[in-house]
Amino acid sequence: MAPLDDTTTEPVRFDTKVVVVLHDHLLPWQELNVTAFLTSGIATSEPDLVGEPYADADGNRYLPMLRQPVMVMSAGPEVLAAARTRALTRGVPLALYTRDLFATGHDAANRAAVAAVAADDLDLVGIAVRGPRNAVDKITKGARMHA
Repeated sequence: MAPLDDTTTEPVRFDTKVVVVLHDHLLPWQELNVTAFLTSGIATSEPDLVGEPYADADGNRYLPMLRQPVMVMSAGPEVLAAARTRALTRGVPLALYTRDLFATGHDAANRAAVAAVAADDLDLVGIAVRGPRNAVDKITKGARMHA
């Protein structure tokens, strides 16, 4: 479905869905940190995902944001691992965050920490996916809405 123009207030139903799934035993600051990093992966994955910049009535400009809602869910480690596998087997791109990334200090160290671990041994604390609604629902099966 094509997005509506800026003057419309009717809700838009997107053909795709964005979901972040967090490990269900993270500290609040970790949940926020992981969500921010994973959402940045989604935002940079395709040029049409980010909308236009914002401006207030005084002419101050603000950065653009994702055009569609992001659902945040939680799950245990088994569901996270299964969701990662399902996304990969369905060809749905995903972002991931492992427990090791809490101890790194920059992007290159993050990539090195992930590269050092076999896929099935990744200690996932979060993933994010964007894809067709039905596929994302199947990928995230077993996760629940974050409370």
